[in-house]
Amino acid sequence: MSSAVNVHQARLPRVGLILTAHLLLAGAFVAVVAAYLGRMVSAGVGPAEMLTGQYDPKDMVPFGMSGANPFFWLYGAVSLLYLFGIVLGPVIALYTGTVLARERHRYPVRARRLLLAAMVGTLVLTVLRFTPALDSMHQWWLD
Repeated sequence: MSSAVNVHQARLPRVGLILTAHLLLAGAFVAVVAAYLGRMVSAGVGPAEMLTGQYDPKDMVPFGMSGANPFFWLYGAVSLLYLFGIVLGPVIALYTGTVLARERHRYPVRARRLLLAAMVGTLVLTVLRFTPALDSMHQWWLD
């Protein structure tokens, strides 16, 4: 009988799960930016006119705001990810940095590069939220 029966390999954090979290936050941010710019271009107005309330983002949901509408649920999911991304983005980036610092020798080079790119991208998108250029977009979405 071997004495190595109770030895188990330490579980590594799953790269796919971490990258999915980063992609969800980035996707929500990009969806809001695309909706803002698309609405602005289609209406032919500038950032100041977007804040008047006439171009509400909820008006862009096809078939209205009903619980039976799947587009409403998609709008709600994007809204929550966008809003909580202000807090979740730095937390997930910090976790990713911790994983990279502790377990860098156990991951392949490709996984390390993907994690590093996702971490930097999430931090850049978080910083972009606080720029004056995107302030009107943020106010428009929160309207």
